[in-house]
Amino acid sequence: MKALLKALGPGLLFASMAIGTSHLVLSTKAGAQYGWVMVIPILLANLLKYPFFEFGVRYTTVTEKSLIEGYTNLGKTYLYIYAFVTLISTFTILAALYVVTAGLFMNLFGVTSVGAGTISFCLFVFISLLLIIGKYQFLERSLKAVISILFIALLITTLMVLQKGPVPNAESYQRPEIFNEVGILFLIGLVGWMPTAVEASGWVSLWGMENLKTMKNKPTLKLALQEFNVGYILTAVLALFFMIIGWMTLYGTGTKLSGNAVVFADQLVNLFTTHIGSWAYFFIAVAAFATMFSTCMTAHDAISRVSLDVLQKLYPKKNIYDQKHAFALMVIVMAWINWIVISLFSANMGKLVALATFVSFVFAPLLGWMNLKTVTGKDVPDEHKPKMGLKVLTYCGMVFLSLFALYYCWMLLL
Repeated sequence: MKALLKALGPGLLFASMAIGTSHLVLSTKAGAQYGWVMVIPILLANLLKYPFFEFGVRYTTVTEKSLIEGYTNLGKTYLYIYAFVTLISTFTILAALYVVTAGLFMNLFGVTSVGAGTISFCLFVFISLLLIIGKYQFLERSLKAVISILFIALLITTLMVLQKGPVPNAESYQRPEIFNEVGILFLIGLVGWMPTAVEASGWVSLWGMENLKTMKNKPTLKLALQEFNVGYILTAVLALFFMIIGWMTLYGTGTKLSGNAVVFADQLVNLFTTHIGSWAYFFIAVAAFATMFSTCMTAHDAISRVSLDVLQKLYPKKNIYDQKHAFALMVIVMAWINWIVISLFSANMGKLVALATFVSFVFAPLLGWMNLKTVTGKDVPDEHKPKMGLKVLTYCGMVFLSLFALYYCWMLLL
């Protein structure tokens, strides 16, 4: 147990990164609109996507190489595919996360004297300084505290809504259909981003690389996987917490929920305090803001690292990744690029996020197959390759992702 606690790092960072809008908005909305039955797609998505993230941890622990290097070993074509997906994420994901977090800060804590753009800029500066000065070790230590606070706040919130019981149904309320066009599109969004996009397996791999540098003794594969499993299970549990909160406080009320993440979070907090009492506002406000702040910090760190690693593999003679201030420079570049995106394209942010969603969903089956091919390649000794049970789950996940991507494209073309 002591060794496991020392090894905690990549798994917790994964949990922190994953519990963003997919949990705060989509999980809560799932419970609010469709009730307890949403437990099934949430757990199914977490189960079927598990191997693809686990392979990132497995490959890095065994080979001491990043998953991106594994793609490079398969052939430059695979590296270009991952580089393309990363490029789309670079110009969309961070900007969207920071805008949502800024809006949450303003709504939850009553900040009206400045705009969302100014708050976003302050968040960019503050988080960039934390990442540059503190580096990976600070990120790991601080996220242990943030995740602990988030888990406690959500646990208390969930217990309170369970004790209070569900809100009474409105007289005119009619249960919405799940398998009509609106319901299926919602399921696509929920499952596609639960727990997060498949390309994040490369992020977990790079956190694993950094974790290896901070440890005196290299962890065994068993220990590394146990650590990741802690974070992964925590991710699924928190998704269920958010779903329960939505189910107990909103389901059956007929309340029209906003598609805007900031407005929705404000709706959720106000409805929750109406249901439980104004004294409970603090818990849900802290949980909501901590969710998005930690996601911003981990995503900013991950995208900076993965961009550096991709550039290093594309231009191996430049020795980009090993330069002294490379990471700090990339953190600043990511902040600068996404600040420009917010400033110039704030009115079209929805379209940019839709582009990122499309690319992520369509490439998910291919990235899953690349992960399997990498972890079963010659770099990994036979005794450390995934067993038959995990392979079967992987193939099920690949079929699931493929059908999901095909149906998503079909829906867009209608």
